[in-house]
Amino acid sequence: MQKDCISEFLGFGGGMEGLMMKRVFAERRSVAQVEEGADLAPKFDERGLLPVVTTDAGTGEVLMMGYLNEEALRKTLETGEAHYFSRSRQVLWHKGATSGFVQKVKELRIDDDQDCVWLRVETVGGANCHVGYRSCFYRAVPVGTGYRGPEGALVWMEEEKVFDPEAVYGDAPNPTRL
Repeated sequence: MQKDCISEFLGFGGGMEGLMMKRVFAERRSVAQVEEGADLAPKFDERGLLPVVTTDAGTGEVLMMGYLNEEALRKTLETGEAHYFSRSRQVLWHKGATSGFVQKVKELRIDDDQDCVWLRVETVGGANCHVGYRSCFYRAVPVGTGYRGPEGALVWMEEEKVFDPEAVYGDAPNPTRL
């Protein structure tokens, strides 16, 4: 079996079999271990979540920001495909399971104190936003003297949607909550 980048990153030379046989997360024992050691010892917040920033592996464009719980992080490591935890729906979410726009993880990085993750992905089909755009960050807010106030402040950075959300999701409930 060919080694994948996640197994190499974690030091499991045996691919998925090695990952499943090893303990996935280390106990946090010391600052030195967390900041300078080789142990994967993530610090989930009081709700059991870890923020994750997802970017395009080729361009570096920010695609989305989400959250991982322990199961989402474990499944991402096991499958090499991005899994998230939806705070609005309170469920594990395999990115692209419904839409087909699966995020293939090319690299997973964890920050210095292991309380934030960065995923570099390639997205099958090129769309990442449930609204239909390539990136969830499809609007900008002028800063400084260009800011006019909250109403009408947003400027579209992506003009065309990659897909029609109604055609893909049908009558599925929208994950956005007011």
